[in-house]
Amino acid sequence: MRPAPTLLVLAAAAAFGGFAATAIRDAVQAPAQAAEPAAALPVPTVAALPMSVDGQALPSLAPMLQRVTPSVVSVQAAQRRQVSPFGNDPFFRRMFPELSQERIARSLGSGVIVDAGNGYVLTNHHVIENADEVSVTLSDGRTLEAEFIGSDPDTDVALMRIAADGLTALPLSAAALSVGDFVVAVGNPFGVGQTVTSGIVSAVGRSNVPGVGYQNFIQTDASINPGNSGGALVNLRGELVGINTASFNPRGSAAGNIGLGFAIPVELARNVMQQLASTGTVRRGTLGIDTQAVDARLATALELDEPRGVVVTRVHTESGAAAAGLRTGDVITAANGQRMDDPVSLRNFQGLQPLDAPVTLDVLRDGKPLKVTARLRAQPRDGASYDERLAGATLADLPEAVRRQNPNARGVLVERVDAGSRAFRNGLREGDFIFGANAGEFRDLAGFRDSLSDSPDQLVLRISRGGRVGNLIMQ
Repeated sequence: MRPAPTLLVLAAAAAFGGFAATAIRDAVQAPAQAAEPAAALPVPTVAALPMSVDGQALPSLAPMLQRVTPSVVSVQAAQRRQVSPFGNDPFFRRMFPELSQERIARSLGSGVIVDAGNGYVLTNHHVIENADEVSVTLSDGRTLEAEFIGSDPDTDVALMRIAADGLTALPLSAAALSVGDFVVAVGNPFGVGQTVTSGIVSAVGRSNVPGVGYQNFIQTDASINPGNSGGALVNLRGELVGINTASFNPRGSAAGNIGLGFAIPVELARNVMQQLASTGTVRRGTLGIDTQAVDARLATALELDEPRGVVVTRVHTESGAAAAGLRTGDVITAANGQRMDDPVSLRNFQGLQPLDAPVTLDVLRDGKPLKVTARLRAQPRDGASYDERLAGATLADLPEAVRRQNPNARGVLVERVDAGSRAFRNGLREGDFIFGANAGEFRDLAGFRDSLSDSPDQLVLRISRGGRVGNLIMQ
């Protein structure tokens, strides 16, 4: 099994959990060397804590954790690589293929059993990304091969299946989290074994973590260290409230935990899991508009009281926005009651909604407030739906992580090209970025479709491949 590779490594300040096994384990297990005291001092006697006080048992998380820990697993991913003594030199690699050696890169993470009957295990996409083999070790010591079901890089959620008897699933919480709620993180940090840390919910709805895709994170001060990724964040009832995904530290994980951990909310993970279980992929809808942030200059031109919101600069045909009656010049200030301050926040909101979900927009039109209800529509992904000359290609919007790293990123991604298809014969290849055409410019699939609505006689695509930019004439 091989999960679909992500286009790029998210180079960000978030220290993610899947990591190559190193000598850290030995360092952790090595005994600390204590310095000799300056003078011999009497050692005070430390009494053990009593089991109860005035007949009342002391509070403990142990009973809850006895139910939770069997559901949290360790995930081992292996990626096979051919390593040549000539490095990446293509000439010598072809001339002396027999000198290449196979090496296996291993990484560790965590996972959560969420459906015992089907053997479903949730983890992070980045834990199993590019893996050729994935295995799961249960809390009782059994190690099982895992079947890859699907993953969603933009929310960092992946779904696997294991076949075993006696599995214990963690119940999913249906209650809303509040800042100050106590939570417990369970995972396998640094590969030392199952570990439990505790803290509180520091914030909910976080969406400003650098370099990550669609965001609606739970922030917690419970320690989340490398290897914890994909593990469970639970409430005091032992219910799953989130999937641990990252810890933030500007100085890197070597600086230690600083109380900034992030987890994917269970509602989002549940929605992604259901789509992956049924189709193996995740489909998202969009309003089908181009926007830009309202700055002071635009606020004056639009006669707004303050520079806030996003202004609609284009409404694409056959889009949810067009069907709802949105117009160029409308200013969107909120969506489903959530404040929208810039195109990133609006795009993030859309990416987290279920397909075809109704969205209530707070809009200013000619300075007057009104509410518009629109539905998020998915764009087709087969190239033939855009133009017959693209038949055989599968298209997708750019990953959200790419757009966050480069707000000016434009275009669409070629996810796959069937061998021998018309798109293949025209020179289109998997991994190409299409960011322009003689038929018009576009930012995403909705814009690409709109630009080709007139079926131009000649179609020339502007593409980027391997860092090189060129034109491709589609016959």
